[in-house]
Amino acid sequence: MPNAWDHIVDGLLNEREYKPRRVGVTMVIDKGMGLRLTEDLLEYAGDYIDHWKFSFGTSVFVPESRLQRKLELLAAHDVLTYPGGTLLEVALVEHHCRVFNRHAKKLGFSAVEISDGTIPLPAFRRANIINCALDAGLVPVTEVGKKDPDNQPEPHEIAEQALSELEAGARWVIVEGRESGKNVGIFDCRGRVDFDNLEIIRDSMGDEVKNLIWEAPLKQQQAVLINEFGSNVGLGNVPGTDVLAVEALRTGLRYETFSGIAERLRTTGKWNPNQVESRIDQ
Repeated sequence: MPNAWDHIVDGLLNEREYKPRRVGVTMVIDKGMGLRLTEDLLEYAGDYIDHWKFSFGTSVFVPESRLQRKLELLAAHDVLTYPGGTLLEVALVEHHCRVFNRHAKKLGFSAVEISDGTIPLPAFRRANIINCALDAGLVPVTEVGKKDPDNQPEPHEIAEQALSELEAGARWVIVEGRESGKNVGIFDCRGRVDFDNLEIIRDSMGDEVKNLIWEAPLKQQQAVLINEFGSNVGLGNVPGTDVLAVEALRTGLRYETFSGIAERLRTTGKWNPNQVESRIDQ
């Protein structure tokens, strides 16, 4: 089905990867979206949603049959689904990881988020959980970083852990940013990006940085990451209502990203603001 503005803004969209995407994924954070709202969102913006995280422990409160219907709907739109990492941490206190992963697979999840944002998990335990996920037929997606603002890892530690877990079999690695996007990870207390920390992670990871999903719920953060890494940077914790707005940022259809594109075109002579368009037949 053609989009409403096909052939009018093609040039801005050419660099964007299309589903199924390995890079440039958009992960939606779901804090309790109902089935009908989910269906409406997928009908309108499903082509631009890659991952769907049932945040915190919210899926615990949903009747099994309703949760399964929602997961089936998301699977029909080729969306990878996983329960939040905190739920796995809670379950690990009581159970073996295989119990959690097998139940997640039975419910209809296609992936699992592996984190230690609250509880301590040594590297060998995280590697074992990655293998648990693979054995259960789930895609392992790990998360690095801590939720406590007073217990933040150094940026080189984030990079080292991410590289280790990609090597251990994680498909993607999420960089902790919480749903607030403030005072955690690469963000300061006002949600601004710490460019020094960002640069350390980028330099330490090299080409593997493309496999990161940066939790970035705020527009200013999304714009910075797109301008730094390009339209195919992985972005997470995106509210469902913001999916198309984020896609517009990615493709240069908003001021925060279009201004730089327009200036580059002007300075390279590819666009002249003084040039009068040639006449076309009506």
